[in-house]
Amino acid sequence: MPRIALVTCRPRPEVSVDRDMPVLVAALEAAGAEVRVVAWDQPGVEWAGFDLALIRSTWDYSWRAGEFLAWAEACGKATRLVNPVGVVRWNADKRYLGELAAAGVPTVPTRYVAPGEAFEPPRDTEYVVKPTSGAGARFAARYAPDEHDIAVRQVRRMHAEGFTAMVQPYMRGIDLRGERALQFFGGRLLHASRKGAVLAPGVAYDERKVAHPGLEVWEPTAAELALAERALGAVPDADARGLLYARVDLVDGEDGAPRLMELELVEPNLFLSLHPGSVGPVVAAVLGAAAGVR
Repeated sequence: MPRIALVTCRPRPEVSVDRDMPVLVAALEAAGAEVRVVAWDQPGVEWAGFDLALIRSTWDYSWRAGEFLAWAEACGKATRLVNPVGVVRWNADKRYLGELAAAGVPTVPTRYVAPGEAFEPPRDTEYVVKPTSGAGARFAARYAPDEHDIAVRQVRRMHAEGFTAMVQPYMRGIDLRGERALQFFGGRLLHASRKGAVLAPGVAYDERKVAHPGLEVWEPTAAELALAERALGAVPDADARGLLYARVDLVDGEDGAPRLMELELVEPNLFLSLHPGSVGPVVAAVLGAAAGVR
């Protein structure tokens, strides 16, 4: 009987409820696994007592990135952690988009403004400001060219809290065809979903957003699937061969071709309620990962 830790975070008002968790627990237990839901920062946990620690909904990690990565390092030494710690460390900072772009992956154009650097907002286009370490659209906002002062205040606030800002043009294609999420599990495409725009004009960066508005089932195009596989193939850490799960978020560029918005390799929502047929393949892949523990 494999012992599996499903790793989450402690409940708090600003953290969403993991609706996949009860479905996943029930399915794994029905398949014969011993399952425990554990917060990553819960004291006194003997991680070596598990055959597998599966990161699922550690949705507060971006606020405490240093602590989280230290935990991942320690947990990965005690048992098999998925995704692997090298991948988690690389993917926890969205400056990876710059690396993927340099590797030839079509991405949303992004520039970075670190604490101590001057920020000059775009003057001729709508744009988005968000942190390089973030989840659930926290500290993210959409600005028009005439909202210079508000954007500057946001970046000052982020810098004061130690965040590097990332600045991207607002991809207008998202208003027409939404954002598509291609979910991979066990090295294969599991399913795909589409959602509407998260960032509406005039919504403050520190206001809570609906992270997945209008979520629906999506059938990915050949171009979307090719881009997703190209992005995953460019993950630089050797541990990428041990990826158990990945979510590739895509939007359309001005030319209508897909662009990589984000590559979620730490704690992506699986949307199992929308894709109930995916529960079986997920359980099989998780049990396979647990059986392969050293």
